[in-house]
Amino acid sequence: MSEQPKDTRAPEETAAQSEYAQTAAEGEAFQTTGQEAQDEQAADYEAVVRLVKENEELKDRALRLAAEMENLRRRAARDVQDAKAYSIANFARDMLQVADNLDRALEAVPAEAKESGDAGFKALVEGVELTGRAMIASLERHGVKKLDPKGERFDPNFHQAMFEVPDPSVPSGTVVQVVQTGYSIGERVLRPAMVGVARGGPKQAATEAPADTQAGKDA
Repeated sequence: MSEQPKDTRAPEETAAQSEYAQTAAEGEAFQTTGQEAQDEQAADYEAVVRLVKENEELKDRALRLAAEMENLRRRAARDVQDAKAYSIANFARDMLQVADNLDRALEAVPAEAKESGDAGFKALVEGVELTGRAMIASLERHGVKKLDPKGERFDPNFHQAMFEVPDPSVPSGTVVQVVQTGYSIGERVLRPAMVGVARGGPKQAATEAPADTQAGKDA
């Protein structure tokens, strides 16, 4: 029966090898633990980056929603204001036609008839005149304003040119005759003034344009 070979290594060598093996095992364990820590840190960093990105997206969405709500509030307020200011526009335009008819009726009365001295006829004429003035006054109380631009620069936003008048004594483009009075309501034209415009005079400077021109364009 053969004998097993004996360990002929010195005790110091055996102890050194054991210590080396233990150190190597501890090193591997330390490396494993360090790698796990790095993986956890990387995962935490990715989570933080993702949360920051989501937070920025939510913040941007909240700002956009707030801006949309503010625009909606302003638009609603403007619509309410416009409704209050311009709700009677169609009615006022119809009433202007009635006022024009009253003026035409008065213009159709012969001058000799007005001077005839008939008390009844005179009272009738005065009643028609009073009615027309009262109607215009009522419209003015609701924001309707008269446009009587004689002597002003022609503005296509508020005036309608019917003809030209050769007149070198005034700047070209000046309103020299008003055929029909115009009216506005708020910043909008209810009815443009029908006018005659001067032609042949010096040109007007651009700075002489009326301040309401831009308002007429916006309307």
